Amino acid sequence: MREIIRCNDPVLISAVEALLGGAGIAVLVLDGHMSVLEGAIGAFPRRLLVANDDEAQARRVIVEAGLGGELRDAKP
Repeated sequence: MREIIRCNDPVLISAVEALLGGAGIAVLVLDGHMSVLEGAIGAFPRRLLVANDDEAQARRVIVEAGLGGELRDAKP
């Protein structure tokens, strides 16, 4: 699994999750329930992960949607 986005914006995470789901790319959102424990102060960002094999396509879909600035740097 590769982390492609990390942020505190639940709207952005939901939008990207829907975008990638529409492209047939499975998405895993980590730390989505931490805001309940932390009191919604934003200390724990949510992380969006995709399968290694889907990373390039996911990045392409996100860039084409105009959200490329939200992407984490590619890792080897």
